Amino acid sequence: MKAPLADRIRPKTVDEMVGQRHLLEKGKALRNIIDSGDLPNLIFYGPSGIGKTTLASVIARNTNRKFYKLNGTSASTADIKDIVSQIDTLAAMNGILLYLDEIQYFTKKQQQTLLDYIEKGEITLIASTTENPYFYIHNAILSRSTVFEFKSVTAEDIIPAVKRAFKFLEEEKNIEINVEDGVIKHIAYACGGDVRKAMNSVELSLLSTAEKDGKYFITLEKAKELTQKSSMKYDRDGDEHYDILSAFQKSMRGSDSNAALHYLARLLEAGDMPSAMRRLMVCACEDVGLAYPQIIPIIKAAVDAALMLGLPEARIPLADAVVLVCNSPKSNSAYLAYDAAASDIRKGKSGPIPRQLQNKHYDGEDNQNKGQFYLYPHDYPNHYIPQQYLPDEIKDRVYYIPGENKTEQAFVKYWKNIK
Repeated sequence: MKAPLADRIRPKTVDEMVGQRHLLEKGKALRNIIDSGDLPNLIFYGPSGIGKTTLASVIARNTNRKFYKLNGTSASTADIKDIVSQIDTLAAMNGILLYLDEIQYFTKKQQQTLLDYIEKGEITLIASTTENPYFYIHNAILSRSTVFEFKSVTAEDIIPAVKRAFKFLEEEKNIEINVEDGVIKHIAYACGGDVRKAMNSVELSLLSTAEKDGKYFITLEKAKELTQKSSMKYDRDGDEHYDILSAFQKSMRGSDSNAALHYLARLLEAGDMPSAMRRLMVCACEDVGLAYPQIIPIIKAAVDAALMLGLPEARIPLADAVVLVCNSPKSNSAYLAYDAAASDIRKGKSGPIPRQLQNKHYDGEDNQNKGQFYLYPHDYPNHYIPQQYLPDEIKDRVYYIPGENKTEQAFVKYWKNIK
């Protein structure tokens, strides 16, 4: 079975790689480490398909250590022991270089097994992960490694790789491939910074094209068909999921309709309507809040409409809701007031509920000052009468500070007149 094009065309030198200029340009820290030949333990962190495995292979090719590769999703403790058994043999007399892909799937016990040999210098580790290493990797391994963050590759960086891929297939299969204008650029842009996806799209475009007059004509229509959904890089359990949600809410909070609609589209195109609706509701309550309190039932109605419609029509009320949240006045006064109150509770600042507020109307014989003493506000002018509501210990605490918006300043004006 032939390997995928992404593996057959994998770069053999650092200079052949695309992207990661912040790490691999001459003079950069990681490039200097690779060129020095004195390899420390390394951890590569970033999205899939952007060169982590490729760079590990390049490094392995330029080292005199015995190279092994494991994948955290399938490797076992027995696999580690098999590798370790090669230490101090003729096959690995200069030590072992282990590339561990998807290290986040290794259990703590498996990582601890590796640690013993890393500490002795018998194994040099290059590990890659798509998840935040500070959450998933054993602290002891982290402290003995250098972490480098890989970033998504730009479409402009991928264009040369796509050209190279078509050229590679021509030479490999000894055929002539004619590529319609716009195909290369479309594949580069449609694959969302994932070089592996771009290579797969190139190969699929050839496999799905029939020979005509001894040539293969790759059309833009065919390329669009094959890359229709490939630009969506989205893992509901990974960092990308939470990054998009964070950007979505922060864009609404920051009143940027264009950015918020962009992130809404990313969520809906990935089919994650529930997360989009939840963040919309949260933002309406937390960030618009009392500046425009009527927005809460409006956004709830938009969410209900989206649920009734389903995708793709659900995008319409949700887009309306996003634009409304972005362009509404903002206030987090109630949200901050609650957090301040909750902070006092957590610190033990509370105390007995004032007698006049308690739900009892019988005084024991030991009570020298009998009576409920509750003043019913509706019995007084303007339905208001001063009395103590907070416990004695915090009776003067102020949690709610009105915002400067029109609605809350109307509250202030009203209560100044009443009080």
